[in-house]
Amino acid sequence: MTRLCKGVEVEMYTGTSQGEIVGLSDRISQYLNGFVREPDSRNVEYTTAPLSCYNRLLCALLRPRRHLRDYLDTIGNYTIIPGSTLSLGDSQRFYRSDPINPYHSFIENSYGTDVVTASVHINIGISDPEVLMRACRLVRVEAPLYLALSASSPFLDGQVTGYHSTRWQMFPQTPQQVPFFESHHHFIQWTEEQLRLKTMQNVRHLWTSVRPNGHNRPYHLNRLELRICDLIADPIALLSVIALLEARLLQLMDDPSLDPLNSSQLSPESLLHITDHNERAAAKHSLDAQLYHWQDGRPIKATPWIEQIYQEVSPFAKQNGFSCFLSPIKKILRNGNLAQQWLKKYEDSSDIPSIITAEIEAIAQQEKMLEDKLCDTLLVA
Repeated sequence: MTRLCKGVEVEMYTGTSQGEIVGLSDRISQYLNGFVREPDSRNVEYTTAPLSCYNRLLCALLRPRRHLRDYLDTIGNYTIIPGSTLSLGDSQRFYRSDPINPYHSFIENSYGTDVVTASVHINIGISDPEVLMRACRLVRVEAPLYLALSASSPFLDGQVTGYHSTRWQMFPQTPQQVPFFESHHHFIQWTEEQLRLKTMQNVRHLWTSVRPNGHNRPYHLNRLELRICDLIADPIALLSVIALLEARLLQLMDDPSLDPLNSSQLSPESLLHITDHNERAAAKHSLDAQLYHWQDGRPIKATPWIEQIYQEVSPFAKQNGFSCFLSPIKKILRNGNLAQQWLKKYEDSSDIPSIITAEIEAIAQQEKMLEDKLCDTLLVA
């Protein structure tokens, strides 16, 4: 049985139970171990340790949120706000978490509040750098599908934007032109060139849907980082997306011919073109998006494409003992992602604050139920 190590970086908003987003990350990061601040104080982030067991990963996701909720209760009527954009505002002002940090100054001056978003970054451990590059190529052409599953940002400043993932539509992908990396050596050369050209400020300044990651980038790499997903507040839904990704990577390891640079009928330039189109289409319409398949350019909707991959990878999930964590993908496809659910509620009421407030309460109750039911038992065991 093979299970890859998985870790998650979770960016969230804090604010009031009425959905007003309030910057508290400077206080949170000082008081709670494991939480760090982003350039804008309305974001706070925590990271789970790399784990192969899904039950333990679930608890690693839940426990920091409980500690955060407990702390927020002590300082006022504050809580965790779902969604990946400033749903009720204010996107006109940048609230610095560290006014003297020069990199934060660069972020604010270069991008403004386009980067003040919430998301999950999913890291999967792959130690062989050439296998990692192959994995990044496949995941990059299929990253729009993970965005479609996770979209949770249809609102901004109290308005419907016309996008299911407003976050990805406005997030500044940097540098603007990023090739498919043919090898680890290619990635090293390309990164060094970007740093010389100043299109990247540092090795972390590669903001694309997926990237190779490690403690000494670009030289020593040990994991794939999927960055395209909106914040998935429902922890069970998040685990199902992680399981889909892991199962797809296990399939690739079993069948290297899935590498797009080897098996696609399209040129690398055409692959980049349709991948860019697919990301934009998924940001706008998520699971209803009209996409183009990387194998041959044929049109295909996001939902049937995900269903097709689900069927392909299910045997790998079953063989390696995590099929129960994969199966909630079916619920997302059946009921819609969070953005679609919110937009349906908006059609009935046009009351965005009430939608956000109800979601805040629902997620808090779900987290408590899951932790009481699963994590305390696991801790004892």
